[in-house]
Amino acid sequence: MAQQQKLSQLGLHGQGGADPVITGLSLDSRTVKPGHLFAGLPGSNVHGGEFIPYALRMDAAAVLTDREGARIAADALKDWNGALVIAEDPRAALSRAASLWFGAQPAHVVAVTGTSGKTSVASFTRQIWQALGHKAISLGTMGVQGDYQAKLAHTTPDPLTLHRVLSEAAAAGVTHAAMEASSHGLDQRRLDGVSLQAGAFTNFSQDHLDYHAGFEEYFAAKALLFDHILDEGAGAVINIDGPRGQQMADIAKHRGLTLTTIGGENSGADLRILGQRYDATGQDLRFLADDKAHMVRLPLIGGFQAENVLAAMGLCMAAGDPLDAILPVLPGLTTVRGRMELAAVRENGATVFVDYAHKPGALIAALQSLRPHVLGRIVVVFGAGGDRDRGKRPLMGEAARQFADVVIVTDDNPRTEDPAAIRAEVLAGAGPDATEVADRAEAILRGVDALQPGDALLIAGKGHETGQIVGQDVYPFDDSEQASVAVAALDGRI
Repeated sequence: MAQQQKLSQLGLHGQGGADPVITGLSLDSRTVKPGHLFAGLPGSNVHGGEFIPYALRMDAAAVLTDREGARIAADALKDWNGALVIAEDPRAALSRAASLWFGAQPAHVVAVTGTSGKTSVASFTRQIWQALGHKAISLGTMGVQGDYQAKLAHTTPDPLTLHRVLSEAAAAGVTHAAMEASSHGLDQRRLDGVSLQAGAFTNFSQDHLDYHAGFEEYFAAKALLFDHILDEGAGAVINIDGPRGQQMADIAKHRGLTLTTIGGENSGADLRILGQRYDATGQDLRFLADDKAHMVRLPLIGGFQAENVLAAMGLCMAAGDPLDAILPVLPGLTTVRGRMELAAVRENGATVFVDYAHKPGALIAALQSLRPHVLGRIVVVFGAGGDRDRGKRPLMGEAARQFADVVIVTDDNPRTEDPAAIRAEVLAGAGPDATEVADRAEAILRGVDALQPGDALLIAGKGHETGQIVGQDVYPFDDSEQASVAVAALDGRI
């Protein structure tokens, strides 16, 4: 028998006391079936209230919207006999309803937010749990990975998808889940209704200002994880070394969360990096935890990965695993695909790395972190995405100019913008010594060709992506694959 619940069982109340039986939930009016609850939510470009009339024609039993949505659909709703639910925050109401509808999630769920590092922290957390024998998943940019797998359209999926995935994972025996919490997802209340044991904050720098009105709004969206979603007493793992870290820690303390801080040697943090020693294949990390010094070998490129590992470790401890069980499994951690991933090695020993860094702060972090592993020059190939925050383009160029030795500016995902115009804005920050190569495959080939013994090439911006978006089309393109082909061709292997 198909699932059914009364509207009131989903925490929703129709006007006039209407309480119909609900047979399904829909965000897209095209998926509405008889008996469904349709959510007509406010959107960036169009209000979902515009689609309420269509949902009614498909025999929706209930509609969830706000006052504006009800006003837009007033004519269609006038003679309708279903249940109209008007909420001040319909997004949050839908998320809580989805939680009640799907009814299950893994027993231990944590979330991580921040401008950079979310994917790595979620992946490392999942890897630690799996190494400890837990059935675990990570959810985010890479989809759902681990002991249950699925594709996701967004870093933090819509609440219907999110709660469906969590429910299916729980049914498959998954007990632990680490999820990325994007600013979009937090702002749009997609995580409301998820029961979280802990949350982590990695760092804060410019991004998504095409969506958020400014830095304060962007930070406020990140802070929702700690001042709204996490329950009192839940764990909060916060890097206090970077911008806004201490402010986020203060928010967590004020909320009554159990705070664990991350920082450098002189930060006074609970999890403290005391020293790092780099080589071609990774790093040795010395850190303080439980007021004791520890040493661990990490097969990870990039100094910033130490902070990500400590964040993952903090989340695992907040979810109930002891430090002495976690420490032995850390040397087995592997990097996320497209995150400082070693893509190829030339015969002369020069290395090629692929990284997802597509923001000024992330590019600086990637280049700075790669430097200790490189005896020679750093060559960087990168661009900027179209239809996204234009303000970061010259900042990306400036970051490359300051922290790389050879700069090649190319196309990223131009989308519907003029690729040449995007490159020009990046080059304005990159300076006159930068080289412009429009075709990304050619740019990678030139970058590989420039490598001398001891050098390293960083191909930044697309990471794990396997397509390039030009206009409305997606063409197959994989930075790691292109790097391997270029190395093989130039070294005479093909």
